[in-house]
Amino acid sequence: MIDSSKKAFIASNIIFLGLVSFFTDISTEMVYPILPLYLSSVLGASPTIIGIIEGIAESLASVIKLFSGIIADKYGNKKRMAFFGYSSSVLNKIVILLSTTWAGVLAARIIDRFGKGIRTAPRDALIAESSDKSQLGKAYGLHKGLDLLGTAIGILLAYIILSKNESDYGKIFLYSLIPAIIGVVCIMFVKDEKNKIAEKSTQKNVSFNWKNIDKRLKIFLVLIFIFTLGNSSNAFILLRMYNAGFTAQNAILLYFLYNGIASVLSFPFGQLSDKIGRKNILCVGYFLYGIVYLGIGLFSNKILFIVLFVIYGFYTALTTGIERALIVEIVPETQKASSLGLHSAIVGLGLLPASIIAGVLWDLAGQSMPFIFGGIMAFITSIGMLILLSKK
Repeated sequence: MIDSSKKAFIASNIIFLGLVSFFTDISTEMVYPILPLYLSSVLGASPTIIGIIEGIAESLASVIKLFSGIIADKYGNKKRMAFFGYSSSVLNKIVILLSTTWAGVLAARIIDRFGKGIRTAPRDALIAESSDKSQLGKAYGLHKGLDLLGTAIGILLAYIILSKNESDYGKIFLYSLIPAIIGVVCIMFVKDEKNKIAEKSTQKNVSFNWKNIDKRLKIFLVLIFIFTLGNSSNAFILLRMYNAGFTAQNAILLYFLYNGIASVLSFPFGQLSDKIGRKNILCVGYFLYGIVYLGIGLFSNKILFIVLFVIYGFYTALTTGIERALIVEIVPETQKASSLGLHSAIVGLGLLPASIIAGVLWDLAGQSMPFIFGGIMAFITSIGMLILLSKK
């Protein structure tokens, strides 16, 4: 049994960490859906340039996540690292406001993703430390649900502002600063209680290396890398929507639908994974991703796009939080942040070539090819995980 004080600590930490992500994602997603259109229509960037910008930014963030995870496990300074990382979201919006070329937007994206790289693994480890082992899926599902709810609200706010003035990007960038600041304030209420295991690992200078990683985690990470090669930036989905005849406002509204569905379903799917296990749920999620990408690549029907975005919301709810729960379930107590950071780093190693591949395929073979390629990679991942990943 967990005593009442421990239950209060668990509840408050997970809720405050969820609120931090909620407000930060409102800020981020007010900007992100319009950034591809802003880059292409205002700053004159090509799809290849957009792919390079997204690839560099996301890869940098993910590689930093590994090192931040190792540092968090070694020194136990998870809350301070998270605070510093979330503060970069404020600086990012200021740099975008001042940018007049795509190079300035690249700098802003690097600042934002650098902060994300610092904060993600320590934050995810804090969630694990604030959760009962039998309810990891529930905890990560709740956090991801709040995270995605913030995403949906941010998108809706961007839609409302753009519906009044289609080119009023500056106002969106300015307003996005407000929730970013609130998110930084919320992190101050999170409690970072160093557990005894973390303190012992600091004294013994425990190292983290590939040889010592559980075999199941190695298999999972290899499959995730394969999947990531086809998981290019959502910027390409937005560009595909614009080319299929969606206006900027309608594309943003559809993106809102996807995030809203993912937000609602993340918590119940997390709970379900606590009861029936993670592997089968993840396999279904990756398979649905393959269907979505093939559909986006092969068809331009607006009604079908709406259906595919609903399915895309199911994919996100089935995978994002549950991936983290699976990793925490496998690794020892002293390697939670490190392993979560390694997962993000593996994703990052695939993100740069994935976004560049998508941009080049778009330019050379047409706008359908990046999505056909991504769909095939997702099916390979789903089948590989079903066959190779242990049920235990």
